[in-house]
Amino acid sequence: MAARIDHLVTSGTFALDGGEWDVDNNVWIVGDDTEAVVIDAAHDAAAIEEALGGRTLRAIVCTHAHNDHIDAAPALAAATGAPILLHPDDLPLWTQTHPDRAPDGELADGQEITVAGTTLTVLHTPGHAPGAVCLYAPGLATVFTGDTLFQGGPGATGRSFSSFPVIVDSIRDRLLTLDPATEVRTGHGDSTTIGAEAPHLDEWIARGH
Repeated sequence: MAARIDHLVTSGTFALDGGEWDVDNNVWIVGDDTEAVVIDAAHDAAAIEEALGGRTLRAIVCTHAHNDHIDAAPALAAATGAPILLHPDDLPLWTQTHPDRAPDGELADGQEITVAGTTLTVLHTPGHAPGAVCLYAPGLATVFTGDTLFQGGPGATGRSFSSFPVIVDSIRDRLLTLDPATEVRTGHGDSTTIGAEAPHLDEWIARGH
């Protein structure tokens, strides 16, 4: 059976630099009827486990380590036995949320994660966070961008560990070079396509945030 993409929205709190904000997060599940990976275990481990429906969870992949994307990861890992994978450049952020529980494995640029016959290629896209990654699945004509690229522009870069020039370089060099028809499935909000966002790069740079 071909891999499919299931989508779950969970709600909770994003906390950084002394501030807190209520947020809705996209949780993406890629797999078939027997196995899957979860991209960003946000807020509600029980709801994510229910959405898995008894499938074997091969990995919990973190696009970055802001707390709203990883807060449910240890509980989901404990419930399923799946390893938590994170780019090591985001360990300083990870330890703010989970000081006593390290990730189980590292993500690296170019790494391939295969589930249900579908390959997800890790693209290191720093800027929103130092260890931010996107997961490109050409077989599904999709890239999972976490908080790097949204409908309407780059992710936020006004807080600790972030950089606007770096995120622009990441988007230009790693994402806008993908097929324009590639669907962009984001960490929050609606999906878009590479083709819809590419023409606006100069506008984002002029805006400077």
